[in-house]
Order: sequence, then structure tokens, then C-alpha cells
Amino acid sequence: MSVKPEQYDVIRKPLITEKSTMASENNAVVFEVAIDATKPQIKDAVESVFGVKVKAVNTTITKGKQKRFRGRLGTRADVKKAYVTLEEGNTIDVSTGL
Repeated sequence: MSVKPEQYDVIRKPLITEKSTMASENNAVVFEVAIDATKPQIKDAVESVFGVKVKAVNTTITKGKQKRFRGRLGTRADVKKAYVTLEEGNTIDVSTGL
């Protein structure tokens, strides 16, 4: 399986939080992905970049909060997360990087 350059645009970075660490016990990994990425695109990108078999992809979009930056009102960007469940026997070690 060859890796296409646009597949690196689909997967932005792995997310390492308390919730994602708990999900890793169930053979799942959490990634921040492009806001317009679809589930099949995410599945293909993870399978080709990391060389694993994906069982399921669940996504969630977190709306950006309104915050003050130096006294002015601003809005954080919307973030899309992908919870990627891997097949049995497949693992991705996100702590080491690519």
C-alpha cells in the first residue's frame, strides 16, 4: 500500500488526553483530522500511513469557543476528532511519532 501525500493532510495529529488513553485500552486511537474529511478517507489514510487494519471510525466535531485575545473577542477554530478502532492484533504507538 503506497502513501499518498494528501493522506497526511487528512490526519493532522494524534490526540493524547485522559479520554484517549482510556480509549486505547479498547484498541482505539484518537486523531485530529481535517474538518472536511469523511470516514472512508480517514480509514484509508490510517491504514496506509500506519499499516494497520481499521475496524471502525467514529467522528465528532467540537465547535470553537469564543475567547478574548488581548482584550478583543475572537473565536477558536472548530476541531474534528476521529476515534479509530483497530482490528485485534493491530496497534499504533502514538507516543513515539511517525
